[in-house]
Amino acid sequence: MNTLTFESPIGFLTLVGTNEALTSICFGTSGYAFNPSPLLIKAVQELREYFDGKRREFDIPLAPEGTEFQKKVWRELQAIPYGETRSYGEIAKAVGSPRATRAVGMANNKNPIPIIIPCHRVIGADGSLTGYAGGMEAKKLLLNLEKKHKRRK
Repeated sequence: MNTLTFESPIGFLTLVGTNEALTSICFGTSGYAFNPSPLLIKAVQELREYFDGKRREFDIPLAPEGTEFQKKVWRELQAIPYGETRSYGEIAKAVGSPRATRAVGMANNKNPIPIIIPCHRVIGADGSLTGYAGGMEAKKLLLNLEKKHKRRK
């Protein structure tokens, strides 16, 4: 495994991956970069472009580990357009399990590649912001960043 830590507008992010794909993004720092691969360097570049409002979609190959249901939810999260949000119920319907809002919430919570798999775009049915592994301030920042830059095009 390769790791690379960098400072972002929402704090330190540690990227983990193989030479072929990104496997996780962790909030915080591992304290050092160990064997940063060209792929992780490219992922950092794409994330910096995202934070600068210049990137709306990521090209980096992903390899999140999880159950088939979790992967289905994560694919649906990637289908949420930049600058938009969906409720847990909407995601549950989209993955063919309309009564599985809690399971969708748990899959969202287990998302190993936040930001790129945009779990921050999932909100409560009433439009309220719900928990986020990076903290509520980070979630607000990400949503506001996308709303601000969505208007520009």
